[in-house]
Amino acid sequence: MRLSNRAIWLLWIALFAVWFGTLDYRKLIRPDEGRYAEIPREMVASGDWLTPRLNGFKYFEKPTLQYWATATAYEVFGEDEWTARLWPALTGFLSVLLAAWTGRRLWGAQAGNLAAAILASTLCYVIMSHIITLDMGLSFFLQMAWTAFLFAQQGDAKTSRHWMWLLWTALALAVLSKGLVALVLCGATLVAYTLFNRDFSPWKRLAPCSGLALFLAIAAPWFIAVSIANPEFARFFFIHEHFERFLTTAHRRYQPDWYFLQIYALGALPWTFLLLHALFKSWRRDITVTFQTQRFLALWVLITFGFFSVSSSKLPPYILPIFPALALLGGRHLAELPRRQLLSHLAVLAVLVIAAIAFLPRIMERAGTETTAAMLNGYLHWLLTSSTLLLAAIFAAMLLTVKQHNAAALLALAVGATIAGFGTLLGHQNLALSNSAFHVATQVKPLLTPGVPFYSVNKYEQTLPFYIKRTVTLVNYQGELAFGIKQEPDKWVPTTAEFKQRWASDRDAFAIMSIDNYNGLAAEQLPMSEIARDTRNVIVRKNNSPPTPRSRSGGDGCSAAQNAASASMADSFLGQPCERATQ
Repeated sequence: MRLSNRAIWLLWIALFAVWFGTLDYRKLIRPDEGRYAEIPREMVASGDWLTPRLNGFKYFEKPTLQYWATATAYEVFGEDEWTARLWPALTGFLSVLLAAWTGRRLWGAQAGNLAAAILASTLCYVIMSHIITLDMGLSFFLQMAWTAFLFAQQGDAKTSRHWMWLLWTALALAVLSKGLVALVLCGATLVAYTLFNRDFSPWKRLAPCSGLALFLAIAAPWFIAVSIANPEFARFFFIHEHFERFLTTAHRRYQPDWYFLQIYALGALPWTFLLLHALFKSWRRDITVTFQTQRFLALWVLITFGFFSVSSSKLPPYILPIFPALALLGGRHLAELPRRQLLSHLAVLAVLVIAAIAFLPRIMERAGTETTAAMLNGYLHWLLTSSTLLLAAIFAAMLLTVKQHNAAALLALAVGATIAGFGTLLGHQNLALSNSAFHVATQVKPLLTPGVPFYSVNKYEQTLPFYIKRTVTLVNYQGELAFGIKQEPDKWVPTTAEFKQRWASDRDAFAIMSIDNYNGLAAEQLPMSEIARDTRNVIVRKNNSPPTPRSRSGGDGCSAAQNAASASMADSFLGQPCERATQ
């Protein structure tokens, strides 16, 4: 049973519509989405596209490629959730297209179609393509790099050189996406392949001179320029954010060595077991070819998974780069599974989904004051509906397998899993009142006027600056902004006592704080009026008096010197200098 080209095109169109048409359905959630939406917003507002800043402070944890891409989208399409999520969605969709093209070129149309279907329906890939982090861009450029490497092994010298130039270009873009980890993963996989296969021929095709020159021409300029403008950058970025992150628990992201096993088990659904089967089959040596493509992809998966497993800093998206390779191997092997084996996999999956449906109502036990029962109940309906649709797709796949239509069965499973994945993702909007500052920002934004202080007391609400289109003055809180605060200490208020003094002298001012902090300050009879509240935060105002000019650097993330220096550039974007542009 084979789908017609028309049916395949209709599936691609439907995927495209859902993939990009749902980007603005959910409000930005803390912390990552607020952070990575705000940094490019501040680039546009200030006109400084060289030095990344978060809430007005220098922020050197990651390179700048995604910031540039998102800032460009803001200028073209405007600043909203859709444009903020466009880069991860675009690179995720391009990754699915690349998997389809690679599979077709290597093993035929069916392998390419199945590879794309698997990748587009893998739960982790669906979700991470629609959440603002830097991992999807990194994963796509790494996929482009190893894809170019694979095809460089198959052509003549001239063709091979062109593929290698693409590899070096992709590596440069990967480094600009998330740093040196791109070089480590690719280099380690090549070394491992050489040792396991005793094959040194790939090294002869690397085009090291011209390739390295191309890599440096693309990747080096920003690193050099930002280091010249900010002498403190190099030590923080290369030492603290790479070696200390990997070797120590300084970032407080320590997890046990087996942590990513559970992330894979959940994130690879509905393909968790099937992809392990494909990975095992791919290790076998193919005596008909010199370069072992499938073994190289298997090593990429194992090296990437192992590298992040031994790291002292672990977050769920880190293993995202394994999924395009697994999807390709799945496209190559899964349609060839014996009927009994495929039915066994589907039966196990059905049992797990039925168990999930029975267990899901227990999430209501997690209801509290921040995430209420009404919110969880709304999300529960989405999860139950999504799980039921996935179960129906599994039964349809089992029926097609019985009729010996394995490829169609796998495609049916993919379609159902994609719909279920989007349901799981979109349903999270029910929790937005607890996870996003959108609602309180909507209430306070019409009241804001240029020059009026806005304090953030004992916390930094990541999504607030994006929605109110200005930065805030941190009070007694540093967090991930500690490095930036150290460089520009005049931009924050170090103690609550100093905040109270400032508040007393301000004729008009706003502040956001936790509900507990609000209750404590209210008990101290600090003069303030509540103007907005969600389940975590309260925004207060001192009074409604017109603001008076105030000479200070810091409440909006732009010093007086920065305002003077950037006024002309910011005027071209927003028609106002930096201080007002961030209001």
